[in-house]
Amino acid sequence: MPRRSSPRPHELGAALAGATVVRVDHLVALGLTRSTIAHRCRPGGPWRRLAPGVVKLENGPVTRSDRRRAALLHAGARAVLTGLDALELHGMERMPAPAGPVHVLVPGGRRRGGAGLALVERTHHLPLAVPGRWPLAPVARAALDAARRLVVRDEVRAVLAEVVQRERCSPAELNAELELGSGRGARLAREVLAEIGDGVRSAAEANAREVALSSGLPAPWWNARLYDRTGRFIAMPDAWFDDVGLAWEIDSREFHLSPADHERTLARRSAMTAEGIVVLHTLPSGLRHRRDAVDELRRTYASATRRPRPDVVAVPTG
Repeated sequence: MPRRSSPRPHELGAALAGATVVRVDHLVALGLTRSTIAHRCRPGGPWRRLAPGVVKLENGPVTRSDRRRAALLHAGARAVLTGLDALELHGMERMPAPAGPVHVLVPGGRRRGGAGLALVERTHHLPLAVPGRWPLAPVARAALDAARRLVVRDEVRAVLAEVVQRERCSPAELNAELELGSGRGARLAREVLAEIGDGVRSAAEANAREVALSSGLPAPWWNARLYDRTGRFIAMPDAWFDDVGLAWEIDSREFHLSPADHERTLARRSAMTAEGIVVLHTLPSGLRHRRDAVDELRRTYASATRRPRPDVVAVPTG
């Protein structure tokens, strides 16, 4: 029987539909021998081996996209991306950048190591992948999987607050997902979800909540909606002390999603001032100095008590 010749480069490219990260067994099925593949993946060769049975058909730098594709191919059928990688592909921007092993979920009965490339998590609650170019875990699952592995409280806050703020999932969905999953690493996530349950919608607001709790003042409402006596909407301040009509704003472009959001912050400041509302503005950096922030909040609260409460109606976040 005549020996099958290896496919030419243009034939290989057409067969792989432009893919640059592929399984070795796919290349073998196309006519390449394993010795040829190994030779091409030698040090200084034209290809690179990314994981057992997975190669990149280039020798340039390995991108995060390459790592994601290789992790999925290595993990096998039905694998889905989760954690920070999935959130980034879902469009989240305020979280830590994905780094290190790519987190993938696989069926509970599968035995597969990560080969240094992937964090392969076996689960009996494997979610259906969200339709799209990449097989992604739903936002709530991805967010909780990320939160369980983060150790910095503000990073957990950034992840969970953003998915709620962008209305990609609700606090109730996050709490339900938390109860379904493993209890390992869930403490921080549970505490941050308690903050979100109070209406907190950003890491900066969570830090402000800690300042408010330290102040001894009545607890404010977070992200309450304010209306004038005719029912016209005024604004939604970060925090609202309803008994004295005091609004507390955490002011920084860093903690808004866009310059347009910052412009709206300035507009609502003017709208509240026009209604006689006392507005306290604090930079997120100022919250790090807990004692100073507490003193400023107490002074402003005391000032607000010395004038009649403005005739506005506040509706707490539902």
